[in-house]
Amino acid sequence: MDDKSKILEVLRSKSLTKQMIHDNTANVFTVLKTVLTEIAAEINHELSGLDQRILLEFKDNGKAEAQLRIAGDLLIFSMHSNVFEFNREHNIQKTSFAAQNPLNTYCGIINIYNFLADSFKFNREEDLGYLIGRIFINRDFYYMVEGKGQLAFTCNMLGTEKIDRAAIRKIVIGSIQYALDFDLLVPPYDQVKIATVAQMIENIENSKMQTGKRLGFVFNSDDINGVKNHR
Repeated sequence: MDDKSKILEVLRSKSLTKQMIHDNTANVFTVLKTVLTEIAAEINHELSGLDQRILLEFKDNGKAEAQLRIAGDLLIFSMHSNVFEFNREHNIQKTSFAAQNPLNTYCGIINIYNFLADSFKFNREEDLGYLIGRIFINRDFYYMVEGKGQLAFTCNMLGTEKIDRAAIRKIVIGSIQYALDFDLLVPPYDQVKIATVAQMIENIENSKMQTGKRLGFVFNSDDINGVKNHR
């Protein structure tokens, strides 16, 4: 096969597959936003008459991002614009699904981050957020979830289940549960015992003292049964 033929072959196979995966991921993200809206409405209905500050608030930030505020927490769902392949050492590459066709393991990604709502409310740019889950979607809508807590057990093997509205709802509920259980810890004393005058003035004026749920602690300590995110 000459060089031109090789280029044409890649465009017809891999490149076309990547475009299909991007469209699949975008379609899933559209359904995800609908599910977020529905869950927020359902929970708020059950909380009717209680303090308004604990109600859920959905915000659509465009084609690639959506937010769900849950009391003092903020979940950000972000769709990556690119398509990825798993590295050769990843467990998925050792499966029969990967062996059937190398294109099976190319995936789009939707990331789920957990921030403090006040971090955005007060524009605390130094605050920390945490990747609590990510959804992988392939060309045939097979999906896999890597994540924290309950998310780690949603569907942890690509090629076994296709994503649908019920699966998306399960992922959203798991994300909300993890965010609510993932408490803000007091940072170690030695980490915050010294501050400059400039820092203190800025903190007082802008409420920008760095805050994160596990500031000074190891985030991986929340992995369940040794399940950890692949890098």
